[in-house]
Amino acid sequence: MQLHQLKPKHKSKKPKRIGRGGKKGTYSGRGMKGQKSRAGRRLKPLIRDVIKRYPKLKGYRIRGFSKAKVIVSIEDLDKKFKSLSVVNPKILLKERLIYKIKGKMPKVKILGKGKLTKKLTIENCDVSKGAKAVIEKAGGKIIESGI
Repeated sequence: MQLHQLKPKHKSKKPKRIGRGGKKGTYSGRGMKGQKSRAGRRLKPLIRDVIKRYPKLKGYRIRGFSKAKVIVSIEDLDKKFKSLSVVNPKILLKERLIYKIKGKMPKVKILGKGKLTKKLTIENCDVSKGAKAVIEKAGGKIIESGI
């Protein structure tokens, strides 16, 4: 079979021309009354329904500040710091253990993965229960921030 031998399976049907009078009947295929049966009808745009579903509250897309925390393990602290040193977010940033999020200093959470052999003083960081136990066992201390 070649391309010129192909024929359509169904004959093409021309669309119904409505509103011309004649043999189509009194309503000319438009049904009875209503907006769709009138000449020059205008239907409301479909996008309007989508727009009306949006919340009317001011600033509904604004989520406030991100509450993301940068995670640091005790194992990393043990490798980078000497005994009796102070650990806080600024020092962690200098040591490149954390990074800024959108140009702002993030909150730091210290997790208790690994072992700690040095006495460290930890300031202005959130510390997990496991990490707190490991730090205190090694002789270090945690200073809570007043924020």
